[in-house]
Amino acid sequence: MSISRRQFVAGCSTAITAMAGGRIGELVFAAEPQGDATYTTYLPMVMTPDQIFVMVFLRGGCDSLSLVSPYDDAIYYAKRGGATGDTLVVKSPLAIAPNNAAFGATSSFGLHPNAAPLKELYDAGNLAIVHATGLNDDTRSHFDAMDYIERGTPGNKNTTSGWLARHIQLIGESTALLPTISAGSAAPNALLDYSGGVVMTDLNSYGLSGPYSYNSTSNPAMLNALNAMYTGSGAFVGAGQRALEVINAIQSLKNANGGKDLTYTPEANVTYESNTLSNSLKMLAQIIKLNMGLRIATVDFGGWDTHDNQGTNGNGYYARQVDTLSRALHAFYNDLPNHRNRVTVVVMSEFGRRLGKNGGGGTDHGHGGAMFVLGGHVNGGKMYGAWPGLADLDQKQDLKITTDYRAVLGEVLAQRLGNARLGKVFPGLQVESGGVLGYKRLGIIPGGDAVIDFSA
Repeated sequence: MSISRRQFVAGCSTAITAMAGGRIGELVFAAEPQGDATYTTYLPMVMTPDQIFVMVFLRGGCDSLSLVSPYDDAIYYAKRGGATGDTLVVKSPLAIAPNNAAFGATSSFGLHPNAAPLKELYDAGNLAIVHATGLNDDTRSHFDAMDYIERGTPGNKNTTSGWLARHIQLIGESTALLPTISAGSAAPNALLDYSGGVVMTDLNSYGLSGPYSYNSTSNPAMLNALNAMYTGSGAFVGAGQRALEVINAIQSLKNANGGKDLTYTPEANVTYESNTLSNSLKMLAQIIKLNMGLRIATVDFGGWDTHDNQGTNGNGYYARQVDTLSRALHAFYNDLPNHRNRVTVVVMSEFGRRLGKNGGGGTDHGHGGAMFVLGGHVNGGKMYGAWPGLADLDQKQDLKITTDYRAVLGEVLAQRLGNARLGKVFPGLQVESGGVLGYKRLGIIPGGDAVIDFSA
C-alpha cells in the first residue's frame, strides 16, 4: 500500500501532537507489565508505591443537598417546596448514621433513595462523605470554579499547571507504560502541563485521532513509516515513540488474540450498565487487573447542571443521574476484590446548588457541596467536616463551606500517595487557622500523620 506525502505528514503530526499535549485520542493499552512504578521521593513515603488514585468529577454542579440531604430539617423542607406537591424534597431518603456529632444537632441525614448501592458501601465502612466542602471562592461560574479547582489555586487562573500534574512531577515519573489515564476524549485541567498521560475511551479503539487510521491492520505502510521516522532521542522523538509504542503493543495483543478485539469479564455478580461512566470505570478495572502500571486516572461525568426539571419527590432526571453514579461506583469497587486496598476514589463537583427551589423546578448554582472518598483503605461509614446548618447561609441562599476541598485531596496525597509537599501541589495552602479555611487532616485515611510541607 503506497502513501502520499500529505498522508505521511498528517500521520507524523498526529502522533506528535497527541503525545506532546498528553491527548492520545482513542489510544489504549500497553505491552508486558513493567512492574511497580519508580518514584523520586522528597519526604519519607507513607505508602507503598503501587497506590492508584481515581478522580471522578461530576461536571455541572451536583446538588449535594439532594444527594446527601438533611431531610428532616424544617428549613430544608420549606425552601425546597415541601408544603406543595411539586417538591424537590427527597422523600424516603436512605437514612445513614453520620458518626459525627457535628451532623446531629439540627437534622438527620440520608442518601438519595437511588443511591442504595452507595449506602451499601457506606455501611460496610468503605465510603466516607465530606459535606459542606468545596472551593473557598465566591464564584458561581462553572468555568471559573472548575478552573480554580483543577489548577489547585482558588482565585487564580493564571497558574500554568494542574494540581495532578504538579503531584506527578514531584513524586517522579513512573517507569510503567500507562501510569496516567484520562477516560474520555480529553485530559482535564488537573493534568495541565503534563504530557505523559494517555487519553482513551475504549481498549479496542486504539488508533490516533486524525484524518487517517494508523495501525498495522488498516494501514501497515503508514505505521511502518512512522516507526522508521521516530528514532534517536529527544523530547520530540520520545513523544512519537511513546505514541507508536502503545499502538504497536495493542496490535501485538490483538494478534495474540487471533486478531480479535480484547474482551473483559468482570467478577462474578458484578454488572456494569451500558453508559459512559460505567464503561470508563470498567475499562479502568480491566487495566488495573492487567497490572499495566496505572497510578492516576481521571473520569468525567457531566449533566449535573439541573436548573430546570430536576425532578419531584426524589424522582426524575436528577434521580437517574444518581442511579447511574451509584451503580457505576458500586460495580467498580466490587470488581476489584484483590485491589481494593490499592485504590482510592474521590468524587467531587465544582460546587453545590442553591438551597431554595427555583421557578423552573430546579436549583441554581450554589456554593457548598459534598465529596465522596471510596476505597478499601478508607475510614468509611462516617460523615466528615462540620455541618454549618441551614439557618446561616452563604450570601443568604447557599450552603456554607466548612472544609476546603484541598484538605480532602491533600490528605489522600499525603497519607496514601506519598506526597506531603502540599505547598507545591496547592500553592498558597496553609494550615486552617483563625477561621480561614485551609488544610486540616480529617481522618478519612487511617494511619499516622504525615509531616506536611507547606513551603511553596
